[in-house]
Amino acid sequence: MNIDFIKGNGLVPVVIQNNITLQVLMLGYMNKEAFTKTQKEGKVTFYSRSKNRLWTKGEESGNFLWVKDIQLDCDNDTLLIKVTPEGPTCHKGTTSCFAEETSKGFLYELESVIADRIDNDVESSYTNKLYKRGINKVAQKVGEEAVEVVIEAKDNNEELFKNEAADLLYHYLILLKAKGFTITDIEEVLKSRN
Repeated sequence: MNIDFIKGNGLVPVVIQNNITLQVLMLGYMNKEAFTKTQKEGKVTFYSRSKNRLWTKGEESGNFLWVKDIQLDCDNDTLLIKVTPEGPTCHKGTTSCFAEETSKGFLYELESVIADRIDNDVESSYTNKLYKRGINKVAQKVGEEAVEVVIEAKDNNEELFKNEAADLLYHYLILLKAKGFTITDIEEVLKSRN
């Protein structure tokens, strides 16, 4: 990488982003030495302007930022580093140094819409109508959609398969809500299996 450290008097800004959720976690600065150490060790090291030294994120807390990808911007003077964070990123104990705690993507937005339509009893909503029919009907619908996904998986029509997969995922989110769980609850189970 041909990083232009000269523009910023030896430092370049570094945007840290969660590799999975794409949430922006923090902003820091690197000099050449910090960049080299980050590449060599696979965990993010910054140049701390307040401490006037290299600072590996997590050196005291254990909340390291494990590097998954490094990208240089079009002007060669800013880095984007995608990471897997080990624990909270912010020194205040939050996921991000910015106010937004749940930048997890569209499925979380959809989960929120489903919850809103159910919690606010939106009468015209298909989601709410299905939910009101009870857990058996919701579970039955998930089963039907799962069978349709299996059927389409055996054929070669990619559009039909994707649409059935989307239907299954949508109805699965309704089932989670009906059971009182969230995507995050299921993520935790999956993480525990890692």
